Amino acid sequence: MKCPFCNTIDSRVIDSRSADDGNSIRRRRECSACGKRFTTYETIETIPLIVIKTDGRRVAFDRNKLLTGIIRSCYKRDIPTEKVLHFADNIEKELHNMMAPEIPSEKIGELIMKRLKSFDEVAYIRFASVYRKFTDIDNFTQELEELRANKEINK
Repeated sequence: MKCPFCNTIDSRVIDSRSADDGNSIRRRRECSACGKRFTTYETIETIPLIVIKTDGRRVAFDRNKLLTGIIRSCYKRDIPTEKVLHFADNIEKELHNMMAPEIPSEKIGELIMKRLKSFDEVAYIRFASVYRKFTDIDNFTQELEELRANKEINK
């Protein structure tokens, strides 16, 4: 690894430990030439996901867009930010685990709705109202009735 201070390529690892919930390795290194220490991180390279939009366009997956939708759904709910971020992480992991380089946007929306249903019912209804483009109170009522019916079945 090239030293950021003197640009010498020779350095040695003096400490390694897991970082970022086990998704990366933090390494402390010491330059063989100047003796200065620096930190590097090693992470797994993930395959970039492509989202197929409803109009057929293909765009790069945007985690921020996923997170924004989830945060909006959870707005003014008593859900800690850490839990919302963890929820988004799990959705993203599930998308990567599908091992498909291209994923239709509908599949992403349905996955989020499925997970939100058990995560927070109010957030689920909020997300569903935007995702399914509710136009009137009847759409809300129908979704709420389905939610109640599923709740009764699962008791």
